[in-house]
Amino acid sequence: MAGTARDEQYTAYVAARLPWLQRVAYLLCQDWDRADDLVQAALTRLYVKWHRAGSVENVDGYARTVLVRVFLAEQRTGWWRRVSPVREPPEPSPYLADRDSDLDLRAALRELAPRQRAAVVLRFYCDLSIEQTAEVLNCSTGTVKSQTSRGLAALRQALLPTMSLEEGTA
Repeated sequence: MAGTARDEQYTAYVAARLPWLQRVAYLLCQDWDRADDLVQAALTRLYVKWHRAGSVENVDGYARTVLVRVFLAEQRTGWWRRVSPVREPPEPSPYLADRDSDLDLRAALRELAPRQRAAVVLRFYCDLSIEQTAEVLNCSTGTVKSQTSRGLAALRQALLPTMSLEEGTA
């Protein structure tokens, strides 16, 4: 009986939070198909640890941590480079209205190093504090600050020509 209740809780959680997990995964990897794979791997790990996750105060935080760590572990193996023979532009985001700015930002985000991308996504999309981000990335707060700073500098540099052109035409 306890197993059935556990499965029902897990299923209800996944049904409610799946779109959010997919968006976070997409921001990390910049590919909807790969995001689905990351979410699937994270949800599998989450199910195995549901007895622990179901009892924590912030289940979303636990799930997000699992997802980010799956992403970073995959980045270290290089598996994603071998499986993706052609780099195609990402599909337009169904969540943002300004498609041109969206494409510029996603292209710039895609060029960041994986840990920089994870730090920027966690800090500014997931709205985590420096300490929370450090916990998810399993690193020091100083590392979060430097990765975020470098990531933002790279984003500014990548978007600067676009921003200057737009300002010149206004």
